[in-house]
Amino acid sequence: MFLRILMIAIFAVVTVVIGILCRRKADGVDGFVLGGRSVGPWMSAFAFGTSYFSAVIFVGYAGQFGWRFGIASTWIGIGNAVLGSLLAWMVLGRRTRVMTQHLGSSTMPDFFEKRFGSSALKIAASGIIFVFLIPYTASLYNGLSRIFGMAFDVDYSVCVAAIAVLTGIYVVCGGYFAAAVNDFVQGIVMLFGIVAVVLAVIRGEGGFSAAFSDLSQVVDPAISSENGMFTALFGPDPAGLLSVVLLTSLGTWGLPQMVHKFYAIKSEKMIKTGTVVSTLFAVVVAGGCYFLGGFGRLFSDRVDLANGFDSIIPTMLEGLPDILIGIVVVLVLSASMSTLSSLVITSSSTLTLDFLKGGVCPKMSEKKQLGVMRAMTVFFIAVSAALALYQYNSGAAFIAQLMGLSWGALAGSFLGPFLWGLYLKKTCKAAVWVSFATGVGFMIGNMLFSVVSPIVAGAFAMLLSLVEVPLISLACGKINDYSQNAFKCFK
Repeated sequence: MFLRILMIAIFAVVTVVIGILCRRKADGVDGFVLGGRSVGPWMSAFAFGTSYFSAVIFVGYAGQFGWRFGIASTWIGIGNAVLGSLLAWMVLGRRTRVMTQHLGSSTMPDFFEKRFGSSALKIAASGIIFVFLIPYTASLYNGLSRIFGMAFDVDYSVCVAAIAVLTGIYVVCGGYFAAAVNDFVQGIVMLFGIVAVVLAVIRGEGGFSAAFSDLSQVVDPAISSENGMFTALFGPDPAGLLSVVLLTSLGTWGLPQMVHKFYAIKSEKMIKTGTVVSTLFAVVVAGGCYFLGGFGRLFSDRVDLANGFDSIIPTMLEGLPDILIGIVVVLVLSASMSTLSSLVITSSSTLTLDFLKGGVCPKMSEKKQLGVMRAMTVFFIAVSAALALYQYNSGAAFIAQLMGLSWGALAGSFLGPFLWGLYLKKTCKAAVWVSFATGVGFMIGNMLFSVVSPIVAGAFAMLLSLVEVPLISLACGKINDYSQNAFKCFK
């Protein structure tokens, strides 16, 4: 227990010190939101990866989809690496960096305003972000609580308070640059932690060959009476697996906190390095998480599914040595804090710059903007912590339901307009409005009437956005002055 506490204490001190040392980088709006657009490729790549893979992935998704698809769930990690990281950087990275700097935009809603010449689009986009990022933020605490409960047997509220206070300190002090430096440190912990944990768990089951052989004998009558369903190449449900790959991989292309990393990278020349580093990071972390989760059914005699799929991964880790338990705790804490910092910076900057300054207080000074963003950072962290505690104490499930809704609504609204806005001059305001309406409307409608699972609904909303935006834009057939100006940076 002493060793575990010592590791947490060292991690907390390093995190706070980084925030304090980086405070000079956040003395202006551009510094607080983008780190002065001076973040190097390695830190940008690690910031992208650590924001991508949170405790929700490690504890929740890896356990749930590993149980559902078996070893084939590893394809989700591979999809995250190839589609969610490699192609995202190749397709979006350079053009995002160049166009957003040319337009002088700091956030995704600000990009929509300057790219399409519509302040109404900016207000609408900031509203969508405000509504759908808070429940996503609140869900981050759940995975952390499972691991802390397993390692320390401490109250859930203590876990929530710890991550909220630590994240709040370094984000308020140092802004995006402090978050990026911490993401780099936390990413290193995640890389080594995942490898160590996977090797330890597989060794505990007699090695890979023995574990794979045992898994091949597992049968679930509710799915099939045949052996080998959980060791099959594409698992027992290939269509469901594809939906998960699309939602968790393609979704990053339309999430504001993810594309924000391309805004802040130092130069377009550094995109290539960032692409390679980000992809390798995803292969190890995402691939390792889902590969580990694929062996979850070997622990079926110890897993209490009455507490949900989130109990699977903690159960698999219970028998590890103290040093590895400490590493797991720091790993999950790193994953949670890195994603939380990314989300609150996106939320606070969007609300301050796009909603308040963009509509309510247009004459707000830079000093006041910076103060409001710091206050909004504290506000978002506090609200997400309060929602997490409410959900835990009341047993309400709405946060868990809105987690899937958040990804689908955000990516379903923004993916098409953002991607085609970077590449297609004819992309028009009408197409953007339609994408906003269908993305949010489809996901809310599906939540109310339960037509399909949130995973399938989210994947459909994203694909719909990709198709409808160019079709509507080509039908409009006009290129306005805003489009002409946006594409001057590529000449």
